[in-house]
Amino acid sequence: GALKPVPGELILDLAAGTGTSSVAIAASGADVVAADFSLGMLRQGATQYPQMNFCAADALNLPFADNSFDAATISFGLRNVNDVNRALQEMHRVVRPGGRLLVCEFSTPTNPLFRKVYQVYLVKFMRLVARRFASNPAAYEYLADSIAAWPDQLTLAGHIGEAGWQSAKWRNLTGGIVAMHHAVKAA
Repeated sequence: GALKPVPGELILDLAAGTGTSSVAIAASGADVVAADFSLGMLRQGATQYPQMNFCAADALNLPFADNSFDAATISFGLRNVNDVNRALQEMHRVVRPGGRLLVCEFSTPTNPLFRKVYQVYLVKFMRLVARRFASNPAAYEYLADSIAAWPDQLTLAGHIGEAGWQSAKWRNLTGGIVAMHHAVKAA
């Protein structure tokens, strides 16, 4: 997909959970390190995908040497770290010069009318449904709050640049509900 991995590259898939995204990246022939903070997710992933390389890792203090990876990616995990800028700096540190970053995350819908409807849905409807039907309503409330508080595309691109990445661009998916941010580390 958007990461464009090639055989022989070493890719860091951060917040990889059980490794589903890592397996998809590895299908390109790239070597992938599936890293996550949750040991339970990593254990489950290692059972499901024994061929994958799993590693416990804190996004704020990655256990990898400088310039180790050809690319780093994080999907739907960056908004869950305690310090987004620090996580972006750590990914920058471990990616080699000329390497790539791909962040896929919830974002801000681009159509003003749809954005308003979406925000009402997130805040009111998701909470109502979660309280009524979910076994863990607090998790859904956290999800709605974390998405609503997340910076828009331009602001996140600014954070990516502040962390040392260059040429930060994004592509909106589903009208901006999700955005994929790309950047490169200076060669």
